[in-house]
Amino acid sequence: MSILAAALKRVKPSPTIAVSNLAMELKAQGRDIISLGAGEPDFPTPANIAAAGIKAIEQGKTRYTAVDGIPELKKAICAKFKRENNLEYTPAQISVGTGGKQVLYNAFMATLNPGDEVIIPAPYWVSYPDMVLLASGTPVIVTATLENNFKITPEQLEAAITPKTKWFLFNSPSNPTGAGYSRSELKALTDVLLRHPHVWVMTDDMYEHLAYDDFKFCTPAEVEPQLYDRTLTVNGVSKAYAMTGWRIGYAGGPKDLIAAMRMIQSQSTSNPCSVSQWAAVEALDGSQDFIAPNALMFARRRDLVVKALNAIPGITCPNPEGAFYVYPSIAGLIGKTTANGKKITNDEDFATALLEDTGVAVVFGSAFGLSPNFRISYATSDGELAEACKRIASFCESLT
Repeated sequence: MSILAAALKRVKPSPTIAVSNLAMELKAQGRDIISLGAGEPDFPTPANIAAAGIKAIEQGKTRYTAVDGIPELKKAICAKFKRENNLEYTPAQISVGTGGKQVLYNAFMATLNPGDEVIIPAPYWVSYPDMVLLASGTPVIVTATLENNFKITPEQLEAAITPKTKWFLFNSPSNPTGAGYSRSELKALTDVLLRHPHVWVMTDDMYEHLAYDDFKFCTPAEVEPQLYDRTLTVNGVSKAYAMTGWRIGYAGGPKDLIAAMRMIQSQSTSNPCSVSQWAAVEALDGSQDFIAPNALMFARRRDLVVKALNAIPGITCPNPEGAFYVYPSIAGLIGKTTANGKKITNDEDFATALLEDTGVAVVFGSAFGLSPNFRISYATSDGELAEACKRIASFCESLT
């Protein structure tokens, strides 16, 4: 008899982490690897934020804190929501966790019963369905196609809602596609949700500040205030502030929900890292001047990658509105054979052969719920991106 829980049979390891780990292993073996799998900025945490963390250590702020965040950080989060999203929250409505992932997981654990459904647009971040499954819920996948720029329609959302629907999980700009919903597109979705008062909204706004060109970020409770009382607005400091390893995520929502999430966290991890919390206070309250230049840098990298990939026969790569990912289709390459005689029958075959033959690590599309595609994270240097695209082009040209 196995000691392992039956719940583990419902989930799988994170493919994005697996790709990154494999790339690191191959690099350690001496292979020339360009890893485009990890979703994290390639520049350091801004100096003022790092200094705040160092200062916290020097001042001995290294003990346990309140379970779901120090008062100073909750105050900074409330100010951020008001300043940037026109959302009013009190500290009692704020939860701080060990990254946005824990905040999402806590919310599912605190609310889902067996049979409860969670609507998840695909392509989706790889962890969404598995977190729902671990919390005994049922993921309901709604597929957004390339033809609709990877965005679901109000009609699709309406059709997916049933009496069992507990949550609609929303992510814009999106991981893995970078697709961002305009205010009018989001308003059309919130109009649907207004007709179904039993459906709650969980919005993952982690890529809020990585928005390009004329795209303007907005979040559901901001667009439709009538949804405020049944919306959990989730965000964090990982992406915009280059603080992935500091592990601080947060959310604003109804007091009863936040209290339930606090109880879950109190019996699992307790408080997030105290030093990281003080650094996050500086991130939110300090200078934001670096955010716009960083977004321009990412937009330039996006343009480099999109142009290079669209020049490759068999690949179609839409131009994303935000985040730092592209999600090209390889429909034109399925069925072809590599120079080593391996047939490309799906996007996982493509990603595996690409890594083996060229040393370029990407994540296959089926991990995100839509094939045949692959995800590139362009959060790396222009030089590495140019070289990676060159290798991808050579690989695709060699297919017969």
